[in-house]
Amino acid sequence: MNTSNNPSALRSRAEITAALFALMKQHPYNEITVKQIVLEAKIAKKTFYRNFTSKDDVIKAFILGVIKEYSDELKKGDEKSLDIIFRVIEKYKTEITLLDKNDMLYLILLYLNEYLPEIHHDENISRDIPTRYFGGLDPEYLMAFHIGAAWNVVFKWVHKGMTDPPEQIKAVIIKYLER
Repeated sequence: MNTSNNPSALRSRAEITAALFALMKQHPYNEITVKQIVLEAKIAKKTFYRNFTSKDDVIKAFILGVIKEYSDELKKGDEKSLDIIFRVIEKYKTEITLLDKNDMLYLILLYLNEYLPEIHHDENISRDIPTRYFGGLDPEYLMAFHIGAAWNVVFKWVHKGMTDPPEQIKAVIIKYLER
């Protein structure tokens, strides 16, 4: 995938991504072709391939963008992780719902497990884990637990149609952790 910040490239990637998700509203992901995406986006095929290698690459770029947004918010330290997760997922409700409809939410976990530890290591965020709570525990295992537990709960919420209030879900998690 092209990572250029050139305004033209950014616009093309956004148009391609929007076109893919528009097509996913009408067709299963596995039936969509690059040709359909190009036609929907009203771009040249070479523009697609200048920015992405495949439709899977489009999905990966979208998910990595969501993860980056989540990670950037997490780094600020202003809110709890679950609050950020729910807010980010609600922001991309349409796209996340389409990923769920196509049994693709696992890709978010896959990329979270791959890239979030890398991002945290690069930023040295593991230093922020309070030792009084986790004294000497391996931050990598804690991150894996956090990713798996928190995001799987959120995926259940997505799968159920995002109808339950996030505050209710957070209360259930807190009650469980207190036990």
